[in-house]
Amino acid sequence: MTTILVPYHQDERLLDDEIPVAADINVRSQVRDGDVWRHMAGVCSATAAAVSPVVAAGRVPVVVSGDCLVAGGTVTGVQEAGVDPAVVWFDAHGDVHTLQTSTSGYLGGLALRLLNGAHPERYADVIGLRPVPAERTVLVDARDLDPAEIEYLAGSATRRIPVPEVSADTVPSGPLVLHVDVDVIDSGAVPGLRYPAPDGPSADAVLAACVRLFATDRVVAFDVACPWSRTEDEGQRDIRTELLSRLTALATH
Repeated sequence: MTTILVPYHQDERLLDDEIPVAADINVRSQVRDGDVWRHMAGVCSATAAAVSPVVAAGRVPVVVSGDCLVAGGTVTGVQEAGVDPAVVWFDAHGDVHTLQTSTSGYLGGLALRLLNGAHPERYADVIGLRPVPAERTVLVDARDLDPAEIEYLAGSATRRIPVPEVSADTVPSGPLVLHVDVDVIDSGAVPGLRYPAPDGPSADAVLAACVRLFATDRVVAFDVACPWSRTEDEGQRDIRTELLSRLTALATH
């Protein structure tokens, strides 16, 4: 296992202690100017450059960041290593908005749709991502959907399943990039999230589902997003540290 820390939330460089994980590689974007899209592309490209050699060496990179948009860099790095993965996306939200349907303007709400090829001139084409077809994508949980997302998913090839149904039989065949936004866990168990969603599964249930996927030996990269706000509360920091320790440990089995 190789742990790659990408300390960014969109184009915002986070402080070193905001994501409490011991990293083998600490990603830094070289992009210094431009708009948020250019900055995000720089972060994703730097992530891909870190991921690719790890996958090529037959190891599983664990990419930990502050933002679901980094997942595009993880998938790009896997593709650059010569692997064509499907994506299993754990999230409390759908992340399938476009610029036209988003009511909040929060770009993280577009993350999975961008991975599937939306707005390629701003994302996929810029970072060298080959969009993952919707039929090679599984959205897990997504209990907090906006009306536009519900409408899109009703006609999309993207399958949506609850956490307990995750298994080797309910995800696409072949290599997998496993993405977990920690907000998929019930917000009462992960304080300080930017977009908390109540009534979700427990951490144990999410971890157990991930274990089932790792047991297939088909997970080629593990992408973990931590979209939480900075805190000085020691109790919250301890919860975050323990959660990340448990998540990263999955890739060692």
